Amino acid sequence: MAGRKLLVLFGSQTGTAQDAAERIGREAKRRHFECRVEALDTCDVANLIHEPLVVFVCATTGQGDPPDNMKMFWRFLFRKNLPPRSLCQMDYAVLGLGDSSYPKFNFVAKKLHKRVLQLGGSPLLPVALGDDQHDLGPDAVIDPWLLALWDKILALYPLPAGVEIISPDVRLPPKYTLHYVAEDSSCSDGDVLQPRAARALPSEQHPFAARMVSNERVTAESHFQDVRLIEFDVTGSGMMFSAGDIVMIQPQNNPEDVQQFCQLLRLDPDRHFVLKPSEPGTALPALLPQPCTIRHLVTHYLDISCVPRRSFFELLSSLSENELEREKLQEFSSAQGREELFSYCNRPRRTTLEALWDFPHTTCAIPAEYLLDLVPRIRPRAFSIASSQLVHPNRIQILMAVVQYKTRLSKPRRGLCSTWLASLNPQHGDVRVPLWVKKGAMKFPDVADIPVIMIGPGTGVAPFRAAIEERVAQGRRGNCLFFGCRQKSKDFYCQLEWEELVTKGFLMLFTAFSRDQEEKVYVQHRIRENRKLVWELLSSRNAHVYLAG
Repeated sequence: MAGRKLLVLFGSQTGTAQDAAERIGREAKRRHFECRVEALDTCDVANLIHEPLVVFVCATTGQGDPPDNMKMFWRFLFRKNLPPRSLCQMDYAVLGLGDSSYPKFNFVAKKLHKRVLQLGGSPLLPVALGDDQHDLGPDAVIDPWLLALWDKILALYPLPAGVEIISPDVRLPPKYTLHYVAEDSSCSDGDVLQPRAARALPSEQHPFAARMVSNERVTAESHFQDVRLIEFDVTGSGMMFSAGDIVMIQPQNNPEDVQQFCQLLRLDPDRHFVLKPSEPGTALPALLPQPCTIRHLVTHYLDISCVPRRSFFELLSSLSENELEREKLQEFSSAQGREELFSYCNRPRRTTLEALWDFPHTTCAIPAEYLLDLVPRIRPRAFSIASSQLVHPNRIQILMAVVQYKTRLSKPRRGLCSTWLASLNPQHGDVRVPLWVKKGAMKFPDVADIPVIMIGPGTGVAPFRAAIEERVAQGRRGNCLFFGCRQKSKDFYCQLEWEELVTKGFLMLFTAFSRDQEEKVYVQHRIRENRKLVWELLSSRNAHVYLAG
C-alpha cells in the first residue's frame, strides 16, 4: 500500500466544494489510499512540488473570484517567478463548481487547470464544470466525472492482489472520536466567542463579541415583510471599514430546534466531551471549545436547519440498522435517486432536522461521534454595512430582511441568521453577536468631484446608505440614488434621512413605489424617465454606477 497517497484540496465559499472534496476523500479511503482533504489556504503550497497525486475542487464566486479560503493559494500560484516545470511530478484533476447564469462560469477551475498545466502538471482528465443551474445540480457532472477519475487513478495505482474496494455498505471511521468527560470540566457554554489573540483583528476563527445596541423594525406592521435596522457597538474591536464593506455574522440555532435534535438523537445536552482526531494531522474544529457540551455543539456549530446534501443520506444509510429506512436512504444517496432527492429535499427546502424526523429508527441510533461528519458547520452570513464609520464611529448598522417563505411543507421556511437576529432584544439585557468585517466588492471613488449613481431597490440600498453618509460627511455632492420598494407608506427605508439630504442639496433622489398605482413602476422606469440627467452624469462627469439588489 506504500505510495498510494492522494491530496484533495478545496476552495469553498458555501460548503458545496468542501462537501464534494470530502466525498472524494471517502471514496479514496474505500480504494485504500492514504488521503488528506484540506482547504487550499491551509495546505503548505511549498510542499506541492512533492505531491504525486492531487485533486483540486474549487468554486467560483462573484464575478469570477476565488473563494475566501483559497485566495492566498491563488496569489501564490500566479506568481511570475514560479519555475515552469515546478509541478512536473504531479498528476492532477480539477473539479469546478459554478453557476452558468453568471458570465464567468467556473472561471476559477478553468484558470487553475490551465495554470497547473503550465507549471508541468499532468492532467488525468479534462476539467469538470459542475453547474448549479442543472436540474440535478452539480452532481449531474460530478458523478460521471468521478467514475472516470477513479478508472484513471486505479490504472496508475492498481489495488494490490487480493485487496478489494471497501463496499459502500461498510461504515468508514468518523473524522473525530468523541470522549465524554466529567461534568466539572471547564467549558464555556454561553457562546461561540473565544478569547482573541492580543491585538489580532476579529476574523472567522476569532469573531468579536459585538453588543447589540438597537433592533428596530423599519417596515409598517401591516407590511408582509419584516425588515430591521440593527446597530452593533464594536468599541475596542480595532475593526476599520469603509462604504461597500461587509460584516460577517455567525448565527446560532433556535433553542427549540436544539432541544428537538437532542431528543431525537437521545443526547443529553448538558454532557461534556472532548474531540480527538481519528487520524494524525487532522485539525480540530477551530470554533469548538475543548471540552464542550452537546448543547454548545448543536447550538453554535451544527447546521441542523440547512437543506441536507446527498452525502448526508449516504452516511445516514451506512449508520442505519432499519431495513426500510436504509433502503430509502440508499436510494436518496444513489445517482439514480437524484431526482427523488431533489423533490424531497431541495424543492421544498426541507431541513436536516426535518429529514431526521422522517427516519426515526435510524436517527435515534446515530453514534454521537459521527455528528461532525453528518451535519456541516453553521456558515457565517454576509451583510452589507449600512452605516459610515466616519459618521458612526464604533458602530456598525445593517438593514436586514427577515427571511420567511412558504413551500409545499406546512411549516414556513425561515432564514437561520435573520430569524435569530430578529428575535434578539437588547432592551432585555446584554445581547452579544459574533461578527467580523470583510472587504466588499464595491469601492467608491476617491476623487471628490466624481458623481455616483446608485441603484438600490429594497434592502439593496444598504451599502448606498453607508456611501451617502460617508460622502456627505466628506462634503461631496453628486450623489444620485434610485430607490424602489412596494409602497411609500410601508417600506420606504430611511425616508426622512433621504429627504433631509435632498433639502440640503446633497442628494438627488428618484423613487419607484411599484404598488402605489395601478401600473407597476420600478427603478428602471425612473432611470428611463431621467435618462438625460443619467447620460449627462456619465458622459460629461465620468460618473460611477453602482447596483445592489
